[in-house]
Amino acid sequence: MARNQQRAVRKGKGGKGIRPLAVRSGDWPPRVVMRKAGGLRTLEAALIRSGLGPVAGVDEAGRGCCAGPLVVASCLLAPKAYDSLADLDDSKKLTEATRERLFPIIKRRALAWQVVVIPAWEIDAIGIHVANIEGMRRAVAGLGVRPGYVLTDGFRVPGITVPSLPVIGGDAAAACIAAASILAKVTRDHIMVDMDRRLPGYGFAAHKGYNTPEHLAALRELGPSSEHRRSWRNVRLNGRAEVIDIQDELTEAELAVEMIEPDAEIAAPDMPGTRRVATGTAHAR
Repeated sequence: MARNQQRAVRKGKGGKGIRPLAVRSGDWPPRVVMRKAGGLRTLEAALIRSGLGPVAGVDEAGRGCCAGPLVVASCLLAPKAYDSLADLDDSKKLTEATRERLFPIIKRRALAWQVVVIPAWEIDAIGIHVANIEGMRRAVAGLGVRPGYVLTDGFRVPGITVPSLPVIGGDAAAACIAAASILAKVTRDHIMVDMDRRLPGYGFAAHKGYNTPEHLAALRELGPSSEHRRSWRNVRLNGRAEVIDIQDELTEAELAVEMIEPDAEIAAPDMPGTRRVATGTAHAR
């Protein structure tokens, strides 16, 4: 018998047929049976049963845009599954009306939440992937309640001071990540609507800075605004003569992100040593 292994028994039908049930103790982290929970709570419930709660989720909005900021949010939900949050899901799958309805409820029900806005000029200075990782670190560090565990959507995030795990498609698999995705998406949408008032002609309120045909046509006609990411190739190609190339080189993964369609999922560039967990249909953002 393995070290630190205890045996329990469970009776079969009619009290007959005793079956052994192995229960391991003394290991860290604890090995807990994953029981499916409602409302995207399976991962969080397992971590909380292991003594690793409360669990925070982190997600971003605006990674694939060529204009506007990158917005990263973290959210630490209470263990209780509120009926008012039953519609939590990947923000891309929800209608704008549903996101707007859930936005204040998440902020009211969450134990803690934080939103970080990284402007276009900072993205140009450090690159989109570094900005994404840095934004996730800032979002976790800014939580008013210290999490016991952090679930991130797709990326391993070095520098988080508590245990963490990247979850592929996490905003459709974990309620805390789904809540963070809604906080990030709605916050960024509001920013882009205000930007449309300040910088008319580009249609920011409609396309939110993504590479739609209407946006690219306006970019060719008007040239880049102060809110366009000058390190994006399509922005540089449509820029005025005085536009400075802030970032000389982009990785192949970043170049692929530049021209992504507005509703497409984003492929996360792999980092050395990155570990991911696939839930449901395995896919990467």
